[in-house]
Amino acid sequence: KDVQKEREPHVYLSKEEVKEKIQSYNSSVTDKLKMTLNANGIYTGFIKVQMELCRPITVQSSQSQGGRAPSNKETAFYLPDGCVNTLHISSTNTVREVIEALLKKFFVADNPAKFALYKRCHKEDQVYTCKLSDREHPLYLRLVAGPKTEMLSFVLREHETGEVMWEAFSIPELQNFLRILDKEENDQLQILKNRYAAYRGKLEEALRGVLKPG
Repeated sequence: KDVQKEREPHVYLSKEEVKEKIQSYNSSVTDKLKMTLNANGIYTGFIKVQMELCRPITVQSSQSQGGRAPSNKETAFYLPDGCVNTLHISSTNTVREVIEALLKKFFVADNPAKFALYKRCHKEDQVYTCKLSDREHPLYLRLVAGPKTEMLSFVLREHETGEVMWEAFSIPELQNFLRILDKEENDQLQILKNRYAAYRGKLEEALRGVLKPG
């Protein structure tokens, strides 16, 4: 269930309160992804982000040929559904910075403004998903919720179709989208043609059986 929600107030904890929460958090961690409190009061830790992307992403790779200088090559493809990535961040990192770091980690060339980070949580036997404000701090949310992803998890999605800033896409990206759509359309047409060809073959075979002389 997707819900629209105002930004939740950030409760500013004292250094001692943060220390106690981190100790409690680390005592419950089962995957060794613990948090660390620094002397300046900033803490670091890990978050897992599930990728739920419906549109293709553009990945940039450097290639060198025959001793020439590396040339950037962009490839658009669909990311496997349900892919989960782990990111090491600090308590000062905002949602926008997390999105940028996540895309940079995987050499995604798309504009970060095309994406949004959502939080998914369980309440009263229901699962709620809501978009986070760009200025919220994911590691703080992780600390408050505890390490169990059943209680809180993060999801990266594209903005809704009506929210997409198409001007943020480059011409090569839009051309790649069109090529992918054309391929999908042709694939679906071929599937339909094969299906009806099979039906036609069965009908013709049945007709031959009915019209066959006694």
